[in-house]
Amino acid sequence: MYGKEIRNARLAFGASQTQVSKATGLPQNTISWIELDKGIPNIWQCVLLADYYGITIEELIGHENNAE
Repeated sequence: MYGKEIRNARLAFGASQTQVSKATGLPQNTISWIELDKGIPNIWQCVLLADYYGITIEELIGHENNAE
């Protein structure tokens, strides 16, 4: 569901799954699982990834807030 966007964030950051794993503590197979849309990441996983990439969770999952 959000795998493509999360993968794109990693690629834009220029990191491998292994580098993200070491920096966040998330297992590499979990990162792969998320990016392949095998399941939906939980909020804590999203927080870890967004913090590592220096972006918001909304940016991580490709959500735009048009309510303004």
